[in-house]
Amino acid sequence: MARGLVAVINRLPAWLAMALVLGLTFGTLAAVAARAELGRGVSSADWAAVRFTITQAIASALISVALAVPAARALARRSFRGRRALITLMGAPFLLPVIVAVLGLLAVFGRGGVLNGALAALGFPQISIYGFWGVVLAHVFFNLPLAVRLILQGWQAIPAERFRLTASLNGSVFRLLEVPMLARVVPGALLVVFLICLTSFAVALTLGGGPRATTVELAIYQAIQFDFDLGRAALLACIQFALGLSAAFVAWQVTPSQGMGRGLDRIVQRWDKGSVGFDALALTFATVFLALPLLMVLLRGAPGLFDMPNAVWAAAGRSVIVAVASAVLCVALALALAMRGGVAVSVVGVLPLAASGLVMGTGLFVLVYPFVSPRSVALPVTVLVNAALALPFAVRAIAPAVADAKRDYGRLSASLGLRGWDLLRIVVIPRARRPLGFAAGLAAALSMGDLGVITLFAGDAQETLPLTMYRLMGSYQMEAAAGAGLLLLALSLALFWLCDQGGRRDADT
Repeated sequence: MARGLVAVINRLPAWLAMALVLGLTFGTLAAVAARAELGRGVSSADWAAVRFTITQAIASALISVALAVPAARALARRSFRGRRALITLMGAPFLLPVIVAVLGLLAVFGRGGVLNGALAALGFPQISIYGFWGVVLAHVFFNLPLAVRLILQGWQAIPAERFRLTASLNGSVFRLLEVPMLARVVPGALLVVFLICLTSFAVALTLGGGPRATTVELAIYQAIQFDFDLGRAALLACIQFALGLSAAFVAWQVTPSQGMGRGLDRIVQRWDKGSVGFDALALTFATVFLALPLLMVLLRGAPGLFDMPNAVWAAAGRSVIVAVASAVLCVALALALAMRGGVAVSVVGVLPLAASGLVMGTGLFVLVYPFVSPRSVALPVTVLVNAALALPFAVRAIAPAVADAKRDYGRLSASLGLRGWDLLRIVVIPRARRPLGFAAGLAAALSMGDLGVITLFAGDAQETLPLTMYRLMGSYQMEAAAGAGLLLLALSLALFWLCDQGGRRDADT
């Protein structure tokens, strides 16, 4: 009986973590389903939001992957000074707060942006970044680097022996190696980008709007904030969850199970490089497209640092508190799930990918509204939802290191009687410090820049920095918004760097 009690205690953290994740996903779904007024049906405006959501996600995925293939091919074929820095740049948009990226894109493509200024000087009509193509443009900015990294992994997975065999046969590398690899990798990349764009809220909030450019999540926000129609918001949340779950299931099914085979880890020698012109053009376009908005944020944000109201600093303090709390909770949940292991835990760990933050927020809003003011729980709810949204990435980073530690030291730990907290403190955490630090930094950066569930709950006294920045942009205080954007960017990167470096320090000792 004592052993059974110890086993239950050891499994309790994983059970609590699973219960929390299931509650935030299926529990909130049950809440919105119970509140949804199914008898009223789906209106024409709601169907228009569904069509726009799916259409912009398809267009964003297709364009992102189409532009990523030549860039990834150039990175795979070329060796040049700055290659590593360029690959690092490809990861920057993932940590970049959405509202900051939107501000940078407006500085380049907006009405008073660089591009429209050049078009006006040449006598051409200006372009508008708002609406369908503005949403797609922002999604391509965020997801082009991700698609490049995913497809580049496919090129790097081709063994050097395949290239040598193709050369000995005087065959075409493109036809014999690259096309089969792309057929295996590209569908998964398309679906991952599609799923991300399907659940994107902040981009549609800032660049969409209007009857023809409203996503399902934006319609949920409008139903709560403007109409206070909880029944319609709940119905739309059910539709959004169904869309996300369907896309996640299809992505799971098409994930490639077979690679290009094993090799001897020799250095790949490419003789098929051909002309450098096309590769240089692809890399130049990707670099300028990603770096120019970031540069504009720096240039326009620096003067705005001295023109920010005091509310910005208070919002920055709240954002840091929320980000740190979300990171701690996310890492604790990921560590508990990784210690338990198993297929069921892995499935629970990726469930938040199917449920968007706004759907969770709508469910929690429906649950708390009859009892307390939503504003009074704005920050705790934001911590919970942000931790859940970062959980899939944290689990993927932490679980392999935990599994290695348990495999290498499991028998020794059992012989010494190390269980529970002692096993975690003495064996697991010291050997998983690097991924733990990375996961904490990633969760903190993502939470710092999130503009999602907080929009449903917060009043003026609960504003986070992204929400304050959005409201400054809405009131046309663009200089103050630019300063707030630079501050938000600096805080997000600083939190990630501090956590990541903290995990790396003395990690091998």
